[in-house]
Amino acid sequence: MQAYYSATLAWLEQHPDLYTLLSAALLLLAAWLANYLVRRILVRGIYRALRASVLGEDQALMDSRIISRLANIVPAFIVYAGVGLVPDLPEPVAQVVRNVCSAIIVLVLALAIGGSLNLVNVLYARREDAQRRPVKGYVQVVQIVVYLLAAILMVAALIDRSPLILLSGLGAMAAVLILIVQDTLLSLVASVQITSNDIVRVGDWVEMPQLNADGDVIDIALHTVKIQNFDKTITTVPTKRFISDPFKNWRGMREAGGRRIKRSLLLDQHSLHFLSAAEVESLRRFRLLGEYLDRKEAEIREWNRELEEQGRDPVNSRRITNIGTFRAYVERYLRAHQGVHQDMALLVRQLAPTSDGLPLEVYCFTNTVVWADYEGIQSDIFDHLLAILPEFGLRVFQHPSGADMREMGQG
Repeated sequence: MQAYYSATLAWLEQHPDLYTLLSAALLLLAAWLANYLVRRILVRGIYRALRASVLGEDQALMDSRIISRLANIVPAFIVYAGVGLVPDLPEPVAQVVRNVCSAIIVLVLALAIGGSLNLVNVLYARREDAQRRPVKGYVQVVQIVVYLLAAILMVAALIDRSPLILLSGLGAMAAVLILIVQDTLLSLVASVQITSNDIVRVGDWVEMPQLNADGDVIDIALHTVKIQNFDKTITTVPTKRFISDPFKNWRGMREAGGRRIKRSLLLDQHSLHFLSAAEVESLRRFRLLGEYLDRKEAEIREWNRELEEQGRDPVNSRRITNIGTFRAYVERYLRAHQGVHQDMALLVRQLAPTSDGLPLEVYCFTNTVVWADYEGIQSDIFDHLLAILPEFGLRVFQHPSGADMREMGQG
């Protein structure tokens, strides 16, 4: 066996090109075999051990691919160490191979560090306070720094120069680099301000009409904030726009537990009048108005008694109006409504008359912030108010329609 090996080696030495080619092939085969063994045996064994442990229950660790990426260092290291053993290989070629292997090792390490940072962000996002103080922007900044340093080290390895030489040359390119990364710098500053001032969180409902964004924040990154609109489309907004542009954050409404109703009934001003005694008695049928009518009549009698002789003329006396009674009824109706938040502002007021009628504004809050429930409560309130208006001798103002014009023409 030894004699056969010596003869083969002597024959290969007589054919140097074939000897070099065969040695290089064996080196590559060794690298491939090492990669196969590491991935098929070592990496799979590590993953199986992790799945059997408590850490195996965390899918994020498996998805990060940190271990599988680090496995790529083995074949690169074998080629780096074994290229010098290839006989008759020109030194410049061997040096180029070493440089490429060094660059590959740096790249693999950078990708593994990037995966580790992503894993840190995923694990942090599971904390209860993660939505209030997201760290994804900071993680991305660290990743950019890691990749930038990796790029410098890879270039230095490929050209076989010290990275300090490249770093010293970056001073002259500082102005150009600032122009290149100015968006990143602005986004970083905006991300810090958003986090420190608690301006936006994941899950907040934000509204930016100038960008047609109206929905929930689903992701806050270094450069962008993703908003899922209510029509299920996604709007991507630059992070810095949340510092420079005005927007509405509905988080306060959700935390307060009540959503505001602010809507007006436009009443026909020609339907406003003083109530007669018969109308007052008719309105006493309303359970919500009994106490109000008694108190109002006592107040008016006392007022009119002080006028003495002048109070006998109706023009000088106070009387109950249908609009005032209706306003009192609406307020009491809201106080008794189960869907209205009783611990928040509630009022019914008249606004300035307009050409479209007299606005009677309802201002209150529902006891829920769920959109569908809120709309249901609001619609229920105004359904009732519109239907009950004729009981008070009031009419809703609306512009004449085509049917109204035809009826007038026929009359």
